[in-house]
Amino acid sequence: MIPIGIIGPLNFCTTKSFSCIKTMANQDKVGGVVAAQLPTSFGHELRACLRCRLIKTYDQFFESGCENCPFFKMEEDPERVADCTTPNFNGVISIMDTTRSWAARWLRTGKFIPGCYTLAVSEELPHDLQNICEDQRVPYVPPKRSQAS
Repeated sequence: MIPIGIIGPLNFCTTKSFSCIKTMANQDKVGGVVAAQLPTSFGHELRACLRCRLIKTYDQFFESGCENCPFFKMEEDPERVADCTTPNFNGVISIMDTTRSWAARWLRTGKFIPGCYTLAVSEELPHDLQNICEDQRVPYVPPKRSQAS
């Protein structure tokens, strides 16, 4: 089971139901800011963007791309969705106010829009897509590798 947490500016709640996420999903805006499209399912079809770690289903990335990374142009491009996202990630967190959330600062998602994010991805963005980030002057932080002793 994937742990779910809701991080607001002053609260943290974990829940086995998705009532907190459903509440967020029913809002078009969170704190006056448009939120990312929330996953329509929390099953095996979830994927995370390799740059910003936003979580959505494959179909959602295919239909509307990544709200934080529009320069990847994932819409209607199944190969690009596969290159820019991964099904291999750890944990899920929903950030409702990226400007005031300590978790958003800790995860380095403070400049992204509210939405569901993963705590960590294990794969790197392919080099050609890293070059796109560099050309667009947007930061890309590769995942940390644990070093075996």
